[in-house]
Amino acid sequence: MIGWRNLAIRAAGAALALTLSLPAHAEYPDRLVKIIIAFPPGSALDALTRLVGGELSNVWGQPVIIENISGGVGNIGTDRFSRSEPDGYTLLSSPPGPLIFNNLLFKDTRYDATSFEPISVMAKLPNVLLVRKDFPARDPVEFVDLAKKNPGKFTYASQGVTSTGFLTAKLFETRTGASMTHVPYRGAGPALSDIAAGQVDMMFDVIMTSAPLHKGGVAKIIGVAGEERSPALPDIPTFAEAALPGFQSYSWFALAAPARAPSAIVEKISRDVQAIVHRPDFSAKLRGMMYQPVGDASAEMEAFLRGETKTWSDLIATLHLEPQ
Repeated sequence: MIGWRNLAIRAAGAALALTLSLPAHAEYPDRLVKIIIAFPPGSALDALTRLVGGELSNVWGQPVIIENISGGVGNIGTDRFSRSEPDGYTLLSSPPGPLIFNNLLFKDTRYDATSFEPISVMAKLPNVLLVRKDFPARDPVEFVDLAKKNPGKFTYASQGVTSTGFLTAKLFETRTGASMTHVPYRGAGPALSDIAAGQVDMMFDVIMTSAPLHKGGVAKIIGVAGEERSPALPDIPTFAEAALPGFQSYSWFALAAPARAPSAIVEKISRDVQAIVHRPDFSAKLRGMMYQPVGDASAEMEAFLRGETKTWSDLIATLHLEPQ
């Protein structure tokens, strides 16, 4: 199983390491810090990273800039990040793909995500099941029943095989024995447009981009793949309570440093991110944007990534998906 390095000892000795690894007069950061996002601007990841980056800049008294390096489903920017100087002045803000899926689904990734230094999962968004407005199912129970009785009849959109939407649909099929027809798209925008137009039956998508379509009446959300109902849509049941106990899927957004970055710096960044995310006014702002604040420690992120990797690598093995 792919695993992330154990950080427990490193976290415990962070304060001492900071004293030993830096000159007495130095304090991180003493210059500009860059955060790479391996996707275009305008996404939920981009918005969150700019919010956190702005707060870090205020705390540190140093500029924090965001650099979008898109292409190759996140592989181009992540590869650039992986080759940056491991001094803590270049960080990566990433969704699950580059940190979990891409190494499993592509032969030619030139980076090893398991070598990156976990900093913190900043926040997450539950995936929801969005269907065309006239779809006959009203909740997860009816949806599961229809999908099982009509193998291959219903179509589902996704942004491709490295997206949480695609893998969540496959996880649904595996858990229920249902069979649906995949319709891949280049990005969420065209897929959501076709669902609103009734050209595709459904899509597993993050709540942030699906909720406006649901509230506008052009499509409908019938299930939430989270631990609990969303405060933004309290009337929509979770899959766990209605049909599939334990069925969960999130898009999450995490910060990492390059391999071999100084442990004291990694732990300092993690502590500062935790303090920002858990600040009442900031966490309230995130919830107002439908994010679920996380702000975990580096060791907790390491354990979380290990669990995520097992979940999705087991699914990929079950599906016999060969690396492209």
